Order: sequence, then C-alpha cells, then structure tokens
Amino acid sequence: MINLEIESPVTLRHAARLPQCRRNGRPLHLATLFRWAQRGIRGIRLETIQQGGAMVTSPQALERFFAALASPDATVTPTRTPKQRQRAQEKAEANLQKAGW
Repeated sequence: MINLEIESPVTLRHAARLPQCRRNGRPLHLATLFRWAQRGIRGIRLETIQQGGAMVTSPQALERFFAALASPDATVTPTRTPKQRQRAQEKAEANLQKAGW
C-alpha cells in the first residue's frame, strides 16, 4: 500500500519516464502502467491510488512491483481472461449435463 507520509506520489505518465521503467533507454507506454495497475502481471498488480483526478503510484511502489515479479518464491495466481472464464464455465456446464444435473 502506498504510504503518502513517506512516499512521493507521481502520476503514471511521469512514472513511465522514471529510470527504473525504461526499456532500452526508452520510456514505457502509459498504457503499460495502466495495465499493470488494472490487471497486473501473473496476479501481481502495481499499487496505485486516486489523487484528485489522476491515478498515481510511487517510485517505491514500482520497486515493490518489480521485486515481487522477480521473486522466485512468489506464489502468484495467474488471472484468467474473460474468454478463459467463459470456456471454463461452458466446460463445467457440459460436465454437469453429462452427469445428469
């Protein structure tokens, strides 16, 4: 959780230009940070808060996010896409019909 008393908030647009977010010297696309905040990667989401009309994070939250992704013992639950959930539901319904339910 972002602690505003000790962490300095930055907008996602500014965070994309931070040195730890650069790939091959180029800043990340803003949509990448939104995706990390909304869906995450392998179940790990970037910490953000709403400050005024902007979604903000902190350099420390980015470091925690990257550390969690790099951790070999991290137990992450991969998130399913809506299509994957729909297929699993259809398969479960077919199995129930086969079983006579």
